[in-house]
Amino acid sequence: MSWFKRENGDYEAASTGSESADSAEKRVRTEGLWIKCLGCRQVIFKADLEANLNVCPKCQHHFKIGARRRIELLLDPGYELVDTGLRSTDPLNFTDVKPYKQRLRQAQEQTGLSDAVLTALGQLGPHSVVLSAMEYGFIGGSMGAVVGEVIARAVDRSRTTRKPLIIVAASGGARMMEGVVSLMQLAKISTALGQLDDAGVPYICLLTDPTTGGVTASFAMLGDLNIAEPGALIGFAGPRVIEQTIRQKLPEGFQRAEFLLEKGFLDAVVPRRELKSYLVRALDFLKT
Repeated sequence: MSWFKRENGDYEAASTGSESADSAEKRVRTEGLWIKCLGCRQVIFKADLEANLNVCPKCQHHFKIGARRRIELLLDPGYELVDTGLRSTDPLNFTDVKPYKQRLRQAQEQTGLSDAVLTALGQLGPHSVVLSAMEYGFIGGSMGAVVGEVIARAVDRSRTTRKPLIIVAASGGARMMEGVVSLMQLAKISTALGQLDDAGVPYICLLTDPTTGGVTASFAMLGDLNIAEPGALIGFAGPRVIEQTIRQKLPEGFQRAEFLLEKGFLDAVVPRRELKSYLVRALDFLKT
């Protein structure tokens, strides 16, 4: 510590270069170790959060998790990823604030995925299943041609192999950068699910935070069993849009999983830690 004398006679401490370096080193060592919960606003040790399946140990707020993590949590080790090589084109040559091709490249680099969904074939306890999990980190989990094709192929695999289908939905809706090509996926997947239903193969949809727009308006609400994680935002239009349209204040908890369960839109709200065992029991029942 060095000292210097000010003009008024008072003495003031000045940090040395080595002290600044030490402070910087401390910041580097602690950076990224803590995270603020979006539910209770408490600061949580990140390792504790991850050990609790990314659920706040204080208020049980369910944080978003990626498609790969979803598959790891639900399927037994040894699963197989399929249809990973499909990539979106730019049918409209879409350019807004940022060219669509550039957004695709950035999303692919950030997530390591080719698009906003992963499909895996594997075991869920005693059941062989087809599991598709959406990746919200890829342009908001939006559904374009590739997402539609990958999910449609998952439905077809489920039908031909007679393995139950599980879809984990997490999406902001249809991908506007692909225009009508994106909207076509709603009918495409819904038609495939109709054929799956005719074949008598079980389909369970897990709706996570958020599941909105065209995804909610199509496959996310067509399961033999529709379940959700606690607190998940689920709906077609957003709450603010609805309030502005009808010019009324919406009820407390509107479009949250618990509200939808109360109104009969969902069959169950299942905490993340109980999901795997719940799905095993559900498939035991649906396959009998």
